[in-house]
Amino acid sequence: MNRIATVSIALATLCMVGCASQNAKAKRDPRDPWERVNRVSYTVTDKVDRAVLKPAAKGYKAVTPDFVETGVSNFFDNISYPRVFVNDLLQAKFNSALHDTGRFLLNTTIGVGGLFDPATSAGLEKNDEDFGQTLGKWGVPSGPYVFIPLLGPATVRDGIGRVPDMFTDPSFYIDNSSVRYGLLGLELLDGRARLLEAEKALNGVYDRYAILRSVYLQQREYKVRDGNVPEDNSMEEEFPDEPEADSAPAKTPPQKP
Repeated sequence: MNRIATVSIALATLCMVGCASQNAKAKRDPRDPWERVNRVSYTVTDKVDRAVLKPAAKGYKAVTPDFVETGVSNFFDNISYPRVFVNDLLQAKFNSALHDTGRFLLNTTIGVGGLFDPATSAGLEKNDEDFGQTLGKWGVPSGPYVFIPLLGPATVRDGIGRVPDMFTDPSFYIDNSSVRYGLLGLELLDGRARLLEAEKALNGVYDRYAILRSVYLQQREYKVRDGNVPEDNSMEEEFPDEPEADSAPAKTPPQKP
């Protein structure tokens, strides 16, 4: 699963999962016409995660000092950052492109290859752009929701967008396969470790699949629209509140003449 996207989904879940009722049953979402297949993909991915990735992430956090773990996270944030300013340019966000290029150069040089994050202290906050957002910016519809086995949630548009994003990742151009796959494995481990605390928000949730789908789709729309999303009641419709017993007005008995 794309690490940045996964972490964003988990953090958004922390804010939104409280809107769902544990006993509420989700309606069929028209954005997910392949739900039956997607749920199978989700189940397989979840089993692999519980058997392999989650225990490995717990072990990684247990043996890794906090400052080393922070440095590893900073490094992978920085090495993936060319994707951000390339997509800034593709979306004609030229001021953002200058901002993000400056952040990358500052963290790569003064930040010792991205192990440290002096750019944030200098006021160059981190942004997140990808080719799926670029396609959405220029009017390409998201298409159906799809859960890609072992990679996680996406839409048809975002899934296609992951392909050109690979070419903006410097690690893609490392010729030594041992180094390249070693970095990929460490990045996956780092990303999974970041989710250990965030996923506690999903404990006891009635339908984890439906929650993650709703949060992912709303989060992606928010990013494509740069936060200019009209308010709607999509969460309330998918997870309606239980009707109160005294909500209906009491009927007045007919008066005798």
